Amino acid sequence: MRTPEFFYFDLGKVLLDFDHARMLRQMAEAAGVPVEVVRLALMPSGDPAAGDPQYLLEAGHLSEDEYYAGLCDRLGGEPVRADIDLAASDIFSPMDDSLRLLERLRAAGRRLGLLSNTNPIHWRYFTDGRYPWLNESFEVLLGSFQVGAMKPDPAVYAAAVDRSGTPAERVFFVDDKPENVEGALACGLDAVLFRGAADLERELAARGAF
Repeated sequence: MRTPEFFYFDLGKVLLDFDHARMLRQMAEAAGVPVEVVRLALMPSGDPAAGDPQYLLEAGHLSEDEYYAGLCDRLGGEPVRADIDLAASDIFSPMDDSLRLLERLRAAGRRLGLLSNTNPIHWRYFTDGRYPWLNESFEVLLGSFQVGAMKPDPAVYAAAVDRSGTPAERVFFVDDKPENVEGALACGLDAVLFRGAADLERELAARGAF
């Protein structure tokens, strides 16, 4: 098995854990409405392909202004935007075992990238300095909203390969969702499903990554 030339990591549930239920609770508190009102306003179907506002924002098909205006309309009020943004974003916690693997790759001189389905509100929260390793570790930081598509859309992997400057078959990718791994494999990347840090360590070691 050849050693990849570039290593992409998904962010949520691979490097940072998160809690959507907490997001909805906090946004509801900030807006002064029941949790179910916020859920129906943002992700009524829970399906990224169904056109829910939360996923349209992640796909880059809604601007932040459009997202906030639509939320206000559906909530029937205008909560403080900064409070809503913080409530939506303060839901993450580092996955230390995964971060130790990331540091080992970095120490080995590996080229690293982040490839995440995310939105610009969360992106600012990630990159504002509260997670120094995020800004320091990755040569490429690529969010779905910047591409205009979400994994497993082939456009996302094409953008990631292009940004890496490396042939697809020499790009490694790890994600916690089977459909995203399958999408990467279909685009020619070397991709594996995240089943925990110990399993990922074995996958990386098998490829001579460290």
